[in-house]
Amino acid sequence: MKAVIYARYSSADQREESIEGQLRECQAFAERKGYTIVNTYADRAISGKRADNRPQFQQMIADSKQDEFNFVIVWKIDRFSRDKYESVMYKSMLKKNNIRVLSATEPIDDSPEGKLMESIFERFSEYYLADLSLKTSRGMTDNILKGKYNGGAVTFGYRIDEDRHFQYDPEKAPIVTDIFKRYAKGETIKSIVAGLHEQGIKTLRGAKPSYHFINCMLNNRRYLGEYSFRDTVNENAIPPLVDPQLFEKCQRRLAENMHKPATFKQVEDKYILTGKIFCGECNATMSGVSAVSKSKTIYRYYQCMESKKICRGRCKKKRISKEQIRFWIMKFAKTDISNSEQKQRLIDVFVNGIYVYDDKIVIVFNYKDGEQVLMFDEVNADIKNKENTHISECSSLIKSTDP
Repeated sequence: MKAVIYARYSSADQREESIEGQLRECQAFAERKGYTIVNTYADRAISGKRADNRPQFQQMIADSKQDEFNFVIVWKIDRFSRDKYESVMYKSMLKKNNIRVLSATEPIDDSPEGKLMESIFERFSEYYLADLSLKTSRGMTDNILKGKYNGGAVTFGYRIDEDRHFQYDPEKAPIVTDIFKRYAKGETIKSIVAGLHEQGIKTLRGAKPSYHFINCMLNNRRYLGEYSFRDTVNENAIPPLVDPQLFEKCQRRLAENMHKPATFKQVEDKYILTGKIFCGECNATMSGVSAVSKSKTIYRYYQCMESKKICRGRCKKKRISKEQIRFWIMKFAKTDISNSEQKQRLIDVFVNGIYVYDDKIVIVFNYKDGEQVLMFDEVNADIKNKENTHISECSSLIKSTDP
């Protein structure tokens, strides 16, 4: 039997040795079981919370389709994923390819007790993330109250001192004040941007200031001295660059100049599979999109988000039409799909995930062994049959009313 090893470490208190230790114990486990290791995958200094941010993990999932290994060995189950939903989803993907995930150090097997232990370990991983998030949130709140920098992009016009406090940037702070004054006096953002370009002024990232850059600046309450995180606001945490009267004058002008939001024709059918439909080729999310033909006909369908990024060319998945989606929903649903609440409830209750290939759809339902494969040839044949039936019925109706 062939196996691969997946290893990961995430935080600053772990080092490259963490990976080596994981690999060593996984290799020893494989030797005891008589498995042949054909590849290793390792994500270094990357969190286990989001699998889509782990390139080696995603490569392993993609390689699982090649039928080159039977097991994925991890040091502990939390190395695979710390998120219960993602863990179930990716294990389901591997299961379709006849691949199991094994822990080298935890008593997990196919027995009822083993499944229980696996669930317990996954719940502990979720608890760890929730506890870590709580501690991080507490630390960031403390920083707000102390007026200390919380990380992220530094606000234009300020610098961070060695004690992690905000201080005036003597070069850029006057630029900020001048921008507020110019806008309050009636100058347009477009004119301000052009003036900054002529002066050769750049953002902190070395780019030319844009309309969006100035608009965000004029709305940023940090320039009043406020520093906030969630519901915590420290009104005197930062040296102010503009006075309240000037700031409010700019806010009134921004509100007056705000364009009315564009109005769109209400769509009859919302994309009810959002968050549940995935590309079978690259595992990326598929989202509802629409297009208008030369005859002004609106077409709505689901498209792989990686194939949509044409410049990246990461996925060659073809588009799937609304008619094809509607076909298999009606095939399995004994409900009134014209009722939006019933239709959404059907999806939420029964569908776990949908994986779309060029020739078929694989539907994973929320019950034991709940997987169905539907070939597009069957879909197209059924659609064509219904169209022919409709034409025949119309012809009969015309003949029956012919004087």
